[in-house]
Amino acid sequence: MLPRYAHRLNVDDRIKVVHYCSVWLEITQTWLYNQVNCLPDNVENHIVSRSARNLDQFALENIHALKSEAFGSYLLYKLLYLAGKKDANVSFFKRQLSQIKPDIIHSHFGNNGWTVHDAVKKYGAPHFVTFYGQDVSKLPHDNPAWFTRYRDLFNTSKTQFLCEGSHMVNSLIKMGCPPDKVNVHRLGVEVDKIVYKPRHWRATEPLKVLLIASFREKKGIPYALEALGKISKDFPLQITIIGDAGSSRESIVEKRRILDILAKQQLESVTRMLGFQPHQVVWKEAYNHHLFLSPSVSASDGDTEGGAPLSIIEMAASGMPIVSSFHCDIPEVIKNGITGWLAAERDVDDVVKCICKWIEQPEDWNTMLNAGRQHIMQNYNAVIQGEILEKHYRECLSIEK
Repeated sequence: MLPRYAHRLNVDDRIKVVHYCSVWLEITQTWLYNQVNCLPDNVENHIVSRSARNLDQFALENIHALKSEAFGSYLLYKLLYLAGKKDANVSFFKRQLSQIKPDIIHSHFGNNGWTVHDAVKKYGAPHFVTFYGQDVSKLPHDNPAWFTRYRDLFNTSKTQFLCEGSHMVNSLIKMGCPPDKVNVHRLGVEVDKIVYKPRHWRATEPLKVLLIASFREKKGIPYALEALGKISKDFPLQITIIGDAGSSRESIVEKRRILDILAKQQLESVTRMLGFQPHQVVWKEAYNHHLFLSPSVSASDGDTEGGAPLSIIEMAASGMPIVSSFHCDIPEVIKNGITGWLAAERDVDDVVKCICKWIEQPEDWNTMLNAGRQHIMQNYNAVIQGEILEKHYRECLSIEK
């Protein structure tokens, strides 16, 4: 039987936190690694997940993954899961709570929070649930049952909710989350480890443009490429795309669309497609390019960024000129006309105008890039965000006392 949580924390004690997610960790989820890894040393982190992968990049102490246990145990779990047995989803999680005895449970992604919230209630510890994007937009769009599930989660006592920015906070409130139970908690990057190297471009050389994204409709890659097709008529370009399709049909369809546009716009000869790459390769390419292009959109299946892509935060910290879009919480990261340029969603001509503003005003680059770096340092520093998250934990535990 799962033991009840018994509060034992003194203010100056270490906090023991269980972070729950489905997989630790997808190659595109550096932002989640930063969030856990940059918590202060007096927070003892434990990762509980169904499986673990990419540990060469995202290794941490105390990773408890079901798939790393005996194969028979994992196979039984999968069979029960496919049969729709929710209890099977949380049996491993409940066993880990019994062994770890955490002070705080932090579920990453709203659907994961709902999956384990009955077990968390039974255990009795405060529960934090962070929403990131697809869980806010696509899941309820695909299956309206999630609206009811989330309302049940929102009304659970001892549960607090975190979002990347004000747009996502308002999205949760519209779905029924009490305003006093949700707070903004920004994603962070390790700014001190990101070399600030403001880019410079001369009109006598090709403009090197970088795109970094998985091939999903919400990333807006086709609109970026159509805009570059128009730009290429007046300026020589070199384009690099880091990312690829996943296994889903939608992603494969999006890749075909991207390839078709490259051919139609006659950009194939000036485009390198590198597929998914580890973070060190991403940074090597980033410092060899002049402009980062990331015009996200609301997808036809309801999927959105929810907040803002971490890649935009990282590139701004490094001194890269950025063109993005007025989408979700991106305008909180990129201040239009101050630290970068934003286009209307799905507006190719507007993307062209934003690119041309960079091309036509190279003398203004340093001012805008410096402003961008300062904005990220002040508001998206992973170390500072880790301290803020610890403060949320401690405030919650103080109330518990």
